[in-house]
Amino acid sequence: MSNTLLPVIHPQPDHVGPLASIRVVDLSRLVAGNMLSLQLADFGADVIKVESPQSGDTLRHWHEVHDDYPDGYDGWWRVYGRNKRSLALNLRDDAAMAHLVALIGTAQVLIESFRPGTLEAMGLAPEVLHRRNPKLVIVRVSGWGQSGSQRDLPGFGSLIEGFSGFAHKHQSNGSPQLPNMALADMVAGLTGAFATMTALREVEVNSGRGQVIDLSLLDPMLAIMGPDVTHYAATGRHSPPQTKIASPRGVYRCKDGKWIALSGSTQAMARRVFEAIGEATLFDDPRFATNAARLQHDVIIDKMINGVVQDLDRDACLRLFQSSGVTVGPIYDAHDLIHDAHIATRAAYVAVRHAAGSDEAVLDGAPSNTTVMHNITPTLSDTPGAVRRLAPGLGEDTRVILVELGVSQADIDELCEKGAIECR
Repeated sequence: MSNTLLPVIHPQPDHVGPLASIRVVDLSRLVAGNMLSLQLADFGADVIKVESPQSGDTLRHWHEVHDDYPDGYDGWWRVYGRNKRSLALNLRDDAAMAHLVALIGTAQVLIESFRPGTLEAMGLAPEVLHRRNPKLVIVRVSGWGQSGSQRDLPGFGSLIEGFSGFAHKHQSNGSPQLPNMALADMVAGLTGAFATMTALREVEVNSGRGQVIDLSLLDPMLAIMGPDVTHYAATGRHSPPQTKIASPRGVYRCKDGKWIALSGSTQAMARRVFEAIGEATLFDDPRFATNAARLQHDVIIDKMINGVVQDLDRDACLRLFQSSGVTVGPIYDAHDLIHDAHIATRAAYVAVRHAAGSDEAVLDGAPSNTTVMHNITPTLSDTPGAVRRLAPGLGEDTRVILVELGVSQADIDELCEKGAIECR
C-alpha cells in the first residue's frame, strides 16, 4: 500500500471549458438532476441552481454525522454542487417567477425533477417555454417517466432499484439487496448528460429546434441490467440471482482479511488462473475446458482458488496472479483509494483548496483546508474540464445573476426584504 498523498489543486475561476457558451437552469433536487448538471458544469457550462430561499436543494441537507462533525459533513453538496451558481428564488412569488421566466429565456437547457404535471401547473409547460425560447432543451427527470400508469407515483431511486430487477439480481442469503449508493440516480444523471448533448447537437447542427427529454430513473437502469429479460422472453426461464457470466470469476478473501477480485473471462485468462494455482492440467478436463462447462462446475473452481488465496496476504496474492498475467486487483475502501499511487498519479481524486493555509497533509491523506472529491471525468486531451469554483452557499449568486438579467439593485433589495429571494 502506498502512502502517496492526493494532489492539491486550487479552483480555476478563469478556466474556459468547451461548454462555456451553454447556460443551464437547474430546477432539480437531489441526485439525478445534480449529477446531470455536474457533467455540464465541469466542462464549462454556466449552471444556475434555482433553489428555495428557505431550505435550498435537499442535497444540501444530506449530512454524514461524525465525531469531528457533530452537525454532519455536507459531502454530497460539496461534490455535486461544485462549478454551479446558486439563485435563491421563492417560486410562489410573482416577481420572482417573472425573473425565472426571463432567466429561462436566456438558457440553452432547463432541468427539472418535479412530479409530472407540476411544470405545467406552474405555467411553464414545454410548449409555453418553447414559444419564448424555441431552441431550449428541456430535461424532465422523474422516477417513472412522463407517461405510463405509474407516472404520478413517487419515484425515488430505491423503488427503481427494486422495480428494475437490480435488487433481485443482487441477493444475499436469499434476500434482495438495494445498493448502498444512489445508483439509479447516478446512472440517470450520466444518461441525461448524454441525452442533453445529443439534443444540443440537434439544435446547433440539424433542425435548430429544442425538444423535451423524458428522463426517467427507470429506463437507464433497465438499459444496464444485461440481457436477463431478453433471455427470459426467448426461453421462459429466469436467470438465477447472482448468476456468474464467466468462470473463474469472483472475490476472494486473503489471509490478512483483505480481498481481491479476479476474472478469467476469456479462455486464455482462465488457463492462466489454473496455472497460477498449480492446476494447469484442469484445462484438459472437459468439466473445465470451456466457459459454459466451467460455469457448471464453478463451485469446484472457487474452492480451489480459495484454497490458495486463504494462505496468502493480499499483496502476495496479487503478486502470484499478476506474475502469471491474470486479471486481478485489490478490493478497496475509501482509505485505500486516497492512499493509492495510481489514484494519485492520475489525479482521479483531488484535494481542492477551500481556504487559505498550509498544504501540509493530515492523517487522512489531504490538507485540512481542502475538500477531497473525484476529479473531472472523462479526461479530454485538448478541451479538459476543471474545478472552477466550489459548491455555492444558498443564494450566493442571486444578486449577480439578477443584475445580469437587468434587474436594478433597488428592486433586488426590495425582493430580499420581502423574502422573495435570498441574497448574500
